[in-house]
Amino acid sequence: MTEAEAAAELPPAPEEARAVFGEFFPQAVRYAELLADAGVKRGLIGPREVPRLWERHLLNCAVLSEVVPEGVTVCDVGSGAGLPGIPLALVRPDLKITLLEPLLRRTNFLQEAVELLGLDHVTVVRGRAEEMLGKVAPVHVVTARAVAPLDRLAGWGVPLLRPYGEMLALKGDTAEEEIVGARAALSKLGVVETTVLHVGEGIVDPLSTVVRVEVGESPGGVRFAAKRAKAARTSRTRRRR
Repeated sequence: MTEAEAAAELPPAPEEARAVFGEFFPQAVRYAELLADAGVKRGLIGPREVPRLWERHLLNCAVLSEVVPEGVTVCDVGSGAGLPGIPLALVRPDLKITLLEPLLRRTNFLQEAVELLGLDHVTVVRGRAEEMLGKVAPVHVVTARAVAPLDRLAGWGVPLLRPYGEMLALKGDTAEEEIVGARAALSKLGVVETTVLHVGEGIVDPLSTVVRVEVGESPGGVRFAAKRAKAARTSRTRRRR
């Protein structure tokens, strides 16, 4: 399959997409076209994913909005091609979203997409999540999709949260197993509750599976409390200068 053939196989948007994206439906179409073209050419999306871009990727991510509180700050960790961050931004202009991605070619793509789609409430930051403590403001919600197993993902994402924030990770059929395997690691990170949610009723089939990881007053636990205090002192010192 050539790149041109992959781009040509993007199917028309399903009716569900019009309902989900509402007034931002034209931007959602443009984003799908961008993924099917530049996304494939730059290796961000596999050619075989193009025929199922709407159901498996855009809509699957957009329905995450059902469990994101209103008017909060969000950091999409390991954003890649902008999933789930960009679909979430298209349906939720009330959010302030940071797309965090370590690879330059991906952040270049993300910046182009954000500008093309006119997403003024979205910021692209290049960097590794584990190096961002003190460099980006703590957020209410961390999102992620297909980044890493839950224990590792939590180690990257949870420390970026504000006290009593939550991480929402799009997962597959192994969500419950991952929670069991990650329980000890999550406890050390200050996680107080972990639940599995299913979203997208009437929009996606199967439903999107979301693991919600809620933290208490010390996101990241004792180890990251010390790092956070050090980062705060460094930030204050810089401001005085």
